[in-house]
Amino acid sequence: MSGIRAPGVRRTGPGAVAVVLLLALGAALAGCSDGTTPSDVASAASSLASEAGGTLASATAEAGRKFDEFKNGLNAKDEVKLGGQVTIDSAGRATVKATATNPTSAAKTYAVQVDFRDKGGNLLDTVVVTLNDVPAGAAKDATARSNRTLSGDVTADVARAVRA
Repeated sequence: MSGIRAPGVRRTGPGAVAVVLLLALGAALAGCSDGTTPSDVASAASSLASEAGGTLASATAEAGRKFDEFKNGLNAKDEVKLGGQVTIDSAGRATVKATATNPTSAAKTYAVQVDFRDKGGNLLDTVVVTLNDVPAGAAKDATARSNRTLSGDVTADVARAVRA
């Protein structure tokens, strides 16, 4: 398994955005006695939310680059299934089992893009899992692990899969 993540990108989860918004509300209610205006706090909250969106955009772009490495890869979405429910590990990362079943007569390598979503269907994170040397006529498992800390009701789906 190899999850794709952009190097040097600070990850900011939805919880951090909520904290900033609560601080903004507190500062507004307190009259901003430290000289900070509500618009300063709102600007900081907007910046943080934008950064979180930028991290997701970066992960999505990196997933696209990973798929570009699979020249002449065949669509194999119907050969990949996600198993079980999404779980949150001790580090706060969402995980789900991905299984590729190779129907061909030779070993194949699969690249699988797994999208993690909230219960409303909003994209939270995306990763690419590579399953090398899936034996002919057999299946192989890997674990897709989110790049970001996620919480709540998280679901996962196979966005796309190719084999080469």
